[in-house]
Amino acid sequence: MRWAGLREERPRWRFNAAYGVTDRLLVGLEFNPVVEELVPTLNYTFQFEDERRPMVNFGTSSDRIFSPEGTRSYFLTVGKRVHGTNLAPYVSVSWSEWEDKFLYPFGINASLAPAWDLMMQNDGVHTHWLLTYKQSNGNLSLMLVKGRYWGTSWGMKF
Repeated sequence: MRWAGLREERPRWRFNAAYGVTDRLLVGLEFNPVVEELVPTLNYTFQFEDERRPMVNFGTSSDRIFSPEGTRSYFLTVGKRVHGTNLAPYVSVSWSEWEDKFLYPFGINASLAPAWDLMMQNDGVHTHWLLTYKQSNGNLSLMLVKGRYWGTSWGMKF
């Protein structure tokens, strides 16, 4: 991630790698090179979304994007596409080691076209926007973090 106009160094660059152990379990590493921080990540899907039931998953990673080094977040998220629309909202409960309390992230994804999504996400404190161009082997996002910092995110699948 690259942030234009950002003075804080830690979130300026972040690299993530994840391995799908099963179709439900992703394990990975997050590297923040500015502070030489390497932390494990995990995401487990308890329930996949279907016509009647929402997706439910649990995970852990570093805390929010501007959090201090070494703080983690543990989250449980529920999301469901709204039938007959291009909208997919989600809600979450997250324990923040930085805040030392529960936060309540939420957001909504809108599919604009087969290759384009627009997402609003609130991390429990701040709201962020992502415009994502998707392809079968990766994606590119233009980000507006905290409503004022421009950035990009690039992901690829092997």
